[in-house]
Amino acid sequence: MAGMTVFYEDWQMECCGRPFAVGDEVAWPLVAVDPRESGDRYYGAGAWVENHGDRTRRTTGRVRAIELVRQEYLVHTDQRARERVDRALDPDAGSEGSVVLPSPYHWEAVPGAYTLRSADSCPKWFQTDEPGRDPGPHRTHRTVGALVTLEPTGDRP
Repeated sequence: MAGMTVFYEDWQMECCGRPFAVGDEVAWPLVAVDPRESGDRYYGAGAWVENHGDRTRRTTGRVRAIELVRQEYLVHTDQRARERVDRALDPDAGSEGSVVLPSPYHWEAVPGAYTLRSADSCPKWFQTDEPGRDPGPHRTHRTVGALVTLEPTGDRP
């Protein structure tokens, strides 16, 4: 049977996924990629894993290959928001309790600027380069998920 390419987004794995490896049998709730959607969103995959919708219909298959997707981003830093975060993290500031602040970073994916790295397994947590502290903009990278070659052994989406 021919393989299909599935995109497993980082946040889907980190939230509700279980790590897997080449050769594993998996059962995932898949959604077919709408051919009218941008090719950059799913990195050429024909389907993507959706752990938060109707999980009753799963596609079963054997993992034949895994490629980690590392996306380049242009990051803008809001200096005033960065300073508020620094003050909240300062142990000498005297604040007690939890402080919830918005991120001082605005991330823009650079279209087409990604690399694929072959892997034997998919991690639970993905690598992100720390954004710079200067106002930017500057470029950085994030591993945004995995492209998986799946050989279906059961139902397809």
